[in-house]
Parts: sequence; C-alpha cells; structure tokens
Amino acid sequence: MRGKRLIVTLCSVVAVALWSTAGWAAPEADPLKPRVPDAERGEARKMKSPITVTPDILAKGKELYEGKGTCANCHGQTGDGNGPGGMLLTPGPRNFTNCKFHKKRNDGELFWVVKNGSTGTGMPALVNGGMITEEEAWTIIAYERTFCKDAE
Repeated sequence: MRGKRLIVTLCSVVAVALWSTAGWAAPEADPLKPRVPDAERGEARKMKSPITVTPDILAKGKELYEGKGTCANCHGQTGDGNGPGGMLLTPGPRNFTNCKFHKKRNDGELFWVVKNGSTGTGMPALVNGGMITEEEAWTIIAYERTFCKDAE
C-alpha cells in the first residue's frame, strides 16, 4: 500500500507540473461542464451509490476526503476548490460548494471521475490507481455532497 501511495503522489506531482501555470489557478470557466466522456456519460449516470448516507458514513467520508483520498489537497478543506495542491492547476479543481454543480452532476458521474480521473485536468484516477476502494469513493462522494449548503 505504501508503494501505491508513493506512485499516486508522484503521479499527482507530475500532473501538477504538466497542467500548471506560472500563477494561481483561475476558477473553472464552465463549472457545470461534464468531466465524463460523452460516450460513457449515459452509463455513468445510471450508477447508484450502494451506501446509505448516515452520520457515521459522512464522518468516514470526511476522514477519507481529508486523508487517504487526498481530496482536500486540491479541492480544499471546505470543498471550495482552493486547496494548496490545486492552486497551480489549470483548470482549477471543482468547487464543491457550487450547488448548481451538484444539481447538474449525479453521483454516478462523480464516481466515474473519482474512479477514472479526468483527462485535461489534474484529477487522477483514485480507484483505478489503487489509492481508494470503490466503497471509499462512494463514501467520499456522500461527504462531498454536504458542501452544497443551498436550502432548495
């Protein structure tokens, strides 16, 4: 496991180097743009989370988001896309506090990106890269959904 973590960390450094700019990252030009390829989006949208969201699941999701999943490194502790690792990425990391994003993208699409990564961005394939399990990915997604505070 330690070797996998080292490889994912090194890949993340390479991703930052490849997709970085000289200055701070700007927000995404189109935060609602899908990151799942058109040919796979239909199948991704059919995926449903196998977990039931409970306070314990959300606590575990927070732990994974901030730790093993390394999400907070780029997306920030509050999910606003301003984590230290994401500051040099172009496009910048998703802002999970954007409720319009949550309304537009379903859990299956988010899972697909966590599993496979996102071409043209600094988002690595966390599940296929061996960093987290599928169950852990779904748990992180449940927690990530809590960043939207819209009462609607």
